[in-house]
Amino acid sequence: MSSLWAFPGQGAQQPGMLQRLPEGGAAVLEEASDVLGEDVSTLDSAQALQCTRAVQLCLLLAGVAWARWLLQRSPAADYVAGLSIGAYPAAVTAGALALADAVRLVALRGELMQRAYPQGYGMTALSGLDLASAERLLAEVGGEVYLANLNSDNQIVIAGSDTAMAEVAARARARGQGVALRLAVSVPSHCALLDGPARQLATAFAGIELRRPRISYLSGSTARPIHDPQRLRDDLAGNMARLVDWRATLRNAYERGVRLHLEMPPGSVLSGLARPVFEQGRVLALDATRWDTVDALMRQEVGRY
Repeated sequence: MSSLWAFPGQGAQQPGMLQRLPEGGAAVLEEASDVLGEDVSTLDSAQALQCTRAVQLCLLLAGVAWARWLLQRSPAADYVAGLSIGAYPAAVTAGALALADAVRLVALRGELMQRAYPQGYGMTALSGLDLASAERLLAEVGGEVYLANLNSDNQIVIAGSDTAMAEVAARARARGQGVALRLAVSVPSHCALLDGPARQLATAFAGIELRRPRISYLSGSTARPIHDPQRLRDDLAGNMARLVDWRATLRNAYERGVRLHLEMPPGSVLSGLARPVFEQGRVLALDATRWDTVDALMRQEVGRY
């Protein structure tokens, strides 16, 4: 049996998240500060986290710090996967992307996304609505609103203008179709609105060295493993503008023998999405689990001693 380490995306951020890093986390923050020429430990204040760039850098650094801490104590995962920005700490943890390069790219990624849509756009989660119903609502509303994430069988995320998303939510409520929740994301990720910024990021990626992952990397966009560095480059550069199919990613992991799903901090959103898929396995969030329990389960489930 195998294990998967899952890295959360935007919306999971928490004020003070960089102040709660494990042993060794200071080294991650120091390296990132040197790369950017700024003190990254200040990026996790409530005010700073209003900025897309700060959010994405915090999620990158927290994910890498916690994964490195765990790797020093327990067996490595068989797979890593990340939802949206979570793909970057996943790639660093897999040994495919250097942390310094990831810091530069994520800082640019956040700046490009924020600059393209400084206000009036974002993302909304629709719960209790199937894909066909969501697609009908989007077709009725039209305008700048798109499917963005297929998170589970009963949770779909849309992205677009505040006006169009509000209209979709209102129509869903009027028909008694599920619940709409505006997410803490200020840009319209994972849709055609970000095609331009994605192309700009791809240009920056052209000069970056990527290596074959040492831990199997599952793409949150294609839901398939990626081993080739060139394909991984395209996956990371373009994922901001591509639909996230997280439910298929989890199902693929399960079909490949994964029975232990461990969510890297912060939060436990991905754990909630994973439980229906891993009914015959174990789903844990590192934030809410003792590390010795995680270590024991890694050794037991993965079968490595």
